[in-house]
Amino acid sequence: MPRVKKEEQKVSVKPKVVKTATKKSAGLSIPVYSLAGASAGEMELPKEIFGQKVNQHLLSQAVRVYMTNSKEFTASTKTRGEVMGSTAKIFRQKGTGRARHGSIMAPIFVGGGIVFGPKPRKVRLDLPKKMKKASLVSAFSSKAEEKSIFGLSGVEKATGKTKQMSSFLDKVFDGKKKTVLILTGEKNDNIVRASRNISGVDVLPANLINTYELLKHEVLLLTKDALEKLNLGKGVKS
Repeated sequence: MPRVKKEEQKVSVKPKVVKTATKKSAGLSIPVYSLAGASAGEMELPKEIFGQKVNQHLLSQAVRVYMTNSKEFTASTKTRGEVMGSTAKIFRQKGTGRARHGSIMAPIFVGGGIVFGPKPRKVRLDLPKKMKKASLVSAFSSKAEEKSIFGLSGVEKATGKTKQMSSFLDKVFDGKKKTVLILTGEKNDNIVRASRNISGVDVLPANLINTYELLKHEVLLLTKDALEKLNLGKGVKS
């Protein structure tokens, strides 16, 4: 019997276009407190600085460069050519039964020179500007991930009294002791005066911020002026 060939049915399948709604990522917002310790709304943080991926290796390198450049190698010792002493041969060469010596300033004698002792030297490590900027971005983003950034408003009303700043920190952090870095737009003498007697609290203007100070403190208090004047492209210190 003849074989019957089944005609293959061609099925045209149209690809379905699935429209995915693009979700707008929510901005980074932090709570803002007044100097009285009361809530004063929220502050939006730019993702270009506070929402990037943290580079741990770069943070480690930036801290190492900062700490090395902060050291002063000023220790100095005198060699046998620099110590004071007689140049005469201390005893004759032969016949004494002792080892031969020629100078009282030799390192083997008390008061003599030091061999391979420390000398003043200058050690300077360099970090390129792009790496400085990237390390600061990583440090800010790390603080944002840890939710340890808070806003501070009303700094112009600071009285310079330690009691005012201490009361503010107790209200915001429920009496828990934390190391705090207050970042201001300009140098504020009243904020500096109110914070200098509180252990673990430091104040810096925005143009002097560096990676080491950010990572050194547990909490960052950020004013609106500091956020506006924060420029990671110019004048950044590592």
